[in-house]
Parts: sequence; structure tokens; C-alpha cells
Amino acid sequence: MTATSDSKKEGGFLETVRVIIHALLIALVIRTFLFQPFNIPSGSMKDTLLIGDYLFVSKYSYGYSRFSLPITLDLFSGRIFGADPARGDVVVFKLPKDNATDYIKRVVGLPGDKIQMIGGVLNINGVPVKRERLSDITEDDGSGRKVLVKRWRETLPNGVTYETLDLVDNGMYDNTPVYDVPPGHFFMMGDNRDNSQDSRVLSQVGYVPFDNLIGKAQVIFFSIDEGAAAWQVWNWPWTVRWDRLFKTVD
Repeated sequence: MTATSDSKKEGGFLETVRVIIHALLIALVIRTFLFQPFNIPSGSMKDTLLIGDYLFVSKYSYGYSRFSLPITLDLFSGRIFGADPARGDVVVFKLPKDNATDYIKRVVGLPGDKIQMIGGVLNINGVPVKRERLSDITEDDGSGRKVLVKRWRETLPNGVTYETLDLVDNGMYDNTPVYDVPPGHFFMMGDNRDNSQDSRVLSQVGYVPFDNLIGKAQVIFFSIDEGAAAWQVWNWPWTVRWDRLFKTVD
């Protein structure tokens, strides 16, 4: 009886281990080839993405590079099944400066483009993009004081539209030199134009190589108020932003 009982226990333990291993392998395949979750830690993409948003990024949209793997290894260069991002896509990429930090921005410049900010207006190949003024919104300036922030609807040459924020009239990167986007690279910008470190800052972000793209932001699957703890499920009725759940990222 003892031998049989021990054998059953051992068999049950091994079966549990097998189930766990299979589950981990399935999760690894999904994360590597299909979808990967990310959370938003900064306000550089407001109002498109907010601090506390959790979203799925499709790994297959632009093909696969060495940065698609859970652990970055120099196994190969270039992309497998590569497909170029479209202007206006919201993209997660590895920061070229260290090839490790994840950034999320919007693609505004394609290889060969000339990008420039003039008076806070995005210019692509010498042509200012169409902008429509929307109603102002109220934001906290960080010191507890409420300020009005200008809001615009921007339309790219391919028809993609999205909202941008202008915190100040004369921001640090409202007037820039012309950026010539090199072959095989992309120019990324945040929608919160005066609070985004992006390709306009060549020493910190600059032009993003095609290989560094992780995937395209697709849908927000969870969202919680800034400063709230996601693990405190008892507070979810008040802290979860229910209206943002399952919202597509445009």
C-alpha cells in the first residue's frame, strides 16, 4: 500500500510539473510571436495613452528581430517576415542608446523623410500637417495648480488622425532644425509634445532603427488611476478606468 501510494503521489507531482512546463512554453510562444503586455509609466503619449494603462502589443506586425526574444541575444541581425510600420502607428521599440529600455511613441517620419517642428507645428517634407484646435483641457502642473492645456487634432499625410497636447506656447522642441531620417530608420514623437523625450532629442533617442521595433500597440486591456496600486483589487471599483478597457490604440 505504501509503495502504491508513494507511486501515485510521485505520478501526480510529475503531471503537475508537466502542466506547468507546458503552460510556460505556451506563454513564451505567445509573448515572443503574438502579443506582449506593456504598461505606460509616463505621460509622454497623453491623451492617447495614460499613466496606468496596460496594453497588448502585436509582435507579428513588423516581423521579428533579435529584440523580439524575451532575452536579447545577438543571434542574428535584420528582421524575419519584416513589414514596415505605417506613418501614425503607435510603436514600442528598444531605445537605440542602450538597446534595452522600452519606449512607446508614434511614428511620424519614415526613411528618407525630412522632419521639422516650426512654431509647435509638425512639418513633414516641408509641408505642415493639418491641425484642428479642440477644446482645452485642465491638467495638474505638478505643483497642485490647475492649468489649461491646448489640445489639437493632427492629421498626417496618409489620413491618420490623433490628438496632441501643447503644454506651453514656446516649448523646448517647438522649433527644431530639419531632421533627415536615414534609410532603415524611423522618427518617433510623443503626442504630449512638450513632455516627451523622443526622436527630436538626438543625443537621447534620435532615429530608431527598424531592428529596434518590438511591435504595434493594439488595445488597452486594463487601466488604473495614476498612483493607484493595481494589486489592490478591493479598490478597483473606484480606481479602475472602466471606460478605457478594451479601447483600441489609434
